[in-house]
Amino acid sequence: MERIDHALPWSHLGSERRISVFRFGAGERKAYIQASLHADELPGMRTAWELKKRLTELEAQGLLNGVIELVPVANPLGLGQLLQGNHQGRFEAGSGKNFNRDFVELSEPVAAELQGHLGDDPHANIRLIRETMSDVLAALPPAASQLQGMQRILLSHACTADVVLDLHCDCEAALHMYALPQHWPHWRSLAAHLNVKVGLLAEDSGGSSFDEACSLPWLRLSRLFPDARIPLACLATTIELGGQSDTGRPEAQAYAEGILAFLAEQGLISGEWPKPAQDACEGMPFEGTEMLFAPHPGVVSFLRRPGEWVEAGDEIFEVIDPLSDRVSTVCAGTSGVLFAIERLRYAQPGFWLAKVAGREALRHGRLLND
Repeated sequence: MERIDHALPWSHLGSERRISVFRFGAGERKAYIQASLHADELPGMRTAWELKKRLTELEAQGLLNGVIELVPVANPLGLGQLLQGNHQGRFEAGSGKNFNRDFVELSEPVAAELQGHLGDDPHANIRLIRETMSDVLAALPPAASQLQGMQRILLSHACTADVVLDLHCDCEAALHMYALPQHWPHWRSLAAHLNVKVGLLAEDSGGSSFDEACSLPWLRLSRLFPDARIPLACLATTIELGGQSDTGRPEAQAYAEGILAFLAEQGLISGEWPKPAQDACEGMPFEGTEMLFAPHPGVVSFLRRPGEWVEAGDEIFEVIDPLSDRVSTVCAGTSGVLFAIERLRYAQPGFWLAKVAGREALRHGRLLND
């Protein structure tokens, strides 16, 4: 195992923050795994520790067939952000920016460098594109903030990988994942290994989140250069490992083993690995996700649990105003998987309280909620 430490720019006087990358194995093929880019989403960090132990063992046994890079703590900036005892790890406190938005969009500057250099050899194209991505990132002006510097470090390691796993979680949720629709056939096995309940698929969900900053440039480049053979060579996904409180040891160990079994199927690990214990879930358009809101303030009681299939018209939660005795029941407007609910139990204006993944498109444009 090799440990690579990157100091973040613009550290305050007397302090320094670092990104630590643990590199296992050797070879041309590469997987990249990071955890807790939203720093208050800790199931991924707990899972990453299990992965770190297992990868150390597998490397010692000579079972790694490629490089696996692991970043257990992807966001040291957000770890210390507490407000009155509550962890605030989704947004940078100083700027208010979401840690998982506005990563560098690589397709346009990379395309400018590739004019006239791509051909009909897909492997040569992949190598050239990855080299150009790295060069473009290295040539950017100095980072203007710690957040920008952190994002560039993470992307510089991930943009040269064949497989990218960004480990997150939701508030209270069943396991779900985000990916390009073109990649869903490749992800079905991982979804089955982890018992993911739904795959949310979109070519561009808006906001330039980390996984799309890795995978989407390949799709865009393939369309910009239709005469060149450009595979969609970066298989990237955001995996939501349940809810924020799901940091138990058995769950983390099971997630780690599922991820390793998937990487073995991708040829990055040798040895005997179990097949998935269940079938893959359904992949649904991210545009089909319905977000449910409360009609007025009050105490929220959820009537269904994350992971359940619900039909349009099913009661999902009720909102109770104990002063006026007003009770409102909110129902699903679409049939699908209830995959996440809000952890707060007092309805606030503008805050979603439940998400249902359906099969028919309901929304267009920017699909991410900050």
